[in-house]
Amino acid sequence: MPTLTINGKKVQSREGAYVLEAARQAGVEIPTLCHFEGLEPWGGCRLCQVQITKDGWDGWKKMVVGCMFPVEEGLIVLTETDEVRETRRVVLDLLLARCPDTPLIRTMAKEYGVERTSYVSNPEPTDCILCSLCTRVCDHIGVSAISTADRGAGKEIAPPFHEPPAACIGCLACAEICPTDFIPYTTSHTTRSIWGREFEMLRCEDCGRAHITKAQAEHHAANRAETTDVPQEWFRYCDSCKRKQQASRFPAVPQLV
Repeated sequence: MPTLTINGKKVQSREGAYVLEAARQAGVEIPTLCHFEGLEPWGGCRLCQVQITKDGWDGWKKMVVGCMFPVEEGLIVLTETDEVRETRRVVLDLLLARCPDTPLIRTMAKEYGVERTSYVSNPEPTDCILCSLCTRVCDHIGVSAISTADRGAGKEIAPPFHEPPAACIGCLACAEICPTDFIPYTTSHTTRSIWGREFEMLRCEDCGRAHITKAQAEHHAANRAETTDVPQEWFRYCDSCKRKQQASRFPAVPQLV
């Protein structure tokens, strides 16, 4: 297990880990907007940049993205230097220009001394920070219903040709992972709507609660080998009822007298 130093503290990390993971294990908080432990590192938001150096580098330091830089034996990591904070401040200043009314961005920017953007504010404010968490999780589950479109100031998250995406299964993975709640949807005991499509809900055969779309259950059943390896029968019951069913099968624990 490689040993590195983070802000003066010796830390042991697993082989193959990245600096962000090692820092969090050591209780060192590094801000990030595009990182999610269930997905491959992407390094898009640039907020988790840190400085690294080593004893043999004669004081030379380098800025790296913490979520994508692998730990090394003897690595020295600095997460709160003036250079690091200034880099994050610039990133948040730019994000505030794009999303001036987004509470999460306003809060994070304020922590770095940015009350108002120094750039020209977006004339059409949006809560989408282009972190691509939604498109990445959609790809991860094997659907790829949405993606980034266009470039520069016109870049956005959208389905193909801005039409209701035929590949969407209404799973809400994109909406749930979004850090700014940008993706709207509605859901009820019978239907769910997202990205301009309406989906039929499956209801638990035990309690009657709607818990998954029919399209999502069919997708997982059709791709068992590549995804969850869960049969479609698994979705006959909601998670709460499945837990109760599993618990009822456990033998009773004898009481100690």
